[in-house]
Amino acid sequence: MEYLDFEMPIKELLDQLDKCKIIGRESDVDVSATCEKIEKKLEKARKDVYLNMTPWQRVQLSRHPNRPYTLDYIKSLCGDTFMELHGDRSVKDDKAMIGGLGKIGDQSFMFIGQQKGYNTKTRQYRNFGMANPEGYRKALRLMKMAEKFKIPVVTLLDTPGAYPGLEAEERGQGEAIARNILEMTRLKTPIITIVIGEGASGGAVGIGVGDRVYMMENTWYTVISPESCSSILWRSWDYKEQAAAALKLTGTDMKKLKLIDGIIKEPVGGAHTDREGAFRAVQSQIMTAFDELKDLTDVDLVSQRMDKYAQMGVYKE
Repeated sequence: MEYLDFEMPIKELLDQLDKCKIIGRESDVDVSATCEKIEKKLEKARKDVYLNMTPWQRVQLSRHPNRPYTLDYIKSLCGDTFMELHGDRSVKDDKAMIGGLGKIGDQSFMFIGQQKGYNTKTRQYRNFGMANPEGYRKALRLMKMAEKFKIPVVTLLDTPGAYPGLEAEERGQGEAIARNILEMTRLKTPIITIVIGEGASGGAVGIGVGDRVYMMENTWYTVISPESCSSILWRSWDYKEQAAAALKLTGTDMKKLKLIDGIIKEPVGGAHTDREGAFRAVQSQIMTAFDELKDLTDVDLVSQRMDKYAQMGVYKE
């Protein structure tokens, strides 16, 4: 298990607890009272750390290398029923954007999301979760297929942003994202969106227009990453913590601003500490949202979705 800087007090207590237990096993000394004291300190330390996290600490947790990614969720939710679909029928298959059909119980869903890598080789293969235009066009193709067969769509957001390379811009990165936003507002099938990690900029919004939008507890969703915001405003990454606080990027902030519909609670310490618990929480939220949407007519579904986004923000005429 890897620990972040602010989690070091917990790691130290866990190390002490492990040593205490080893001494108890390898000698005749009764260490049960000492272990109990350490466990109480550990419980208090966890509460102090995880109940009072700053926005920047939540950003760090969202990037934890052991955190489950899109395919982890899909494989857990669907098991062997998931069938990945490839290609945008124009350029190529974007490995950073994955999608396909799968079942939760007896209900079919079209799953779409950004996929990151687990090591250097797979991170390069997945382009660090940053999709090219063909990735967004593949996502749109799958959404249109889902609409045709009346299959609800589930999008899982986890990206540091759309790929900003020259070749991506040449192939129409901005147009691809804008097209997705337009088409998703009027898609005649339910769309359930969940931020499972990083939700950065247009890279996330390109598959993030949903009838129900949720964020996992230790994720973030905003127009720019804290580091990039800091580099623009202060010409340095040193102010990323202040930027994270100012951006109002946590689930709590987004819920207060009425930009999302709910927060999915994670296991204490983050989704990576109890993957199965995180998978169950996401599955429960998907099925709850689907039950709320499944009986709506196409007209009502699109009308409510458009009204939802039209009411966001504050403006004067």
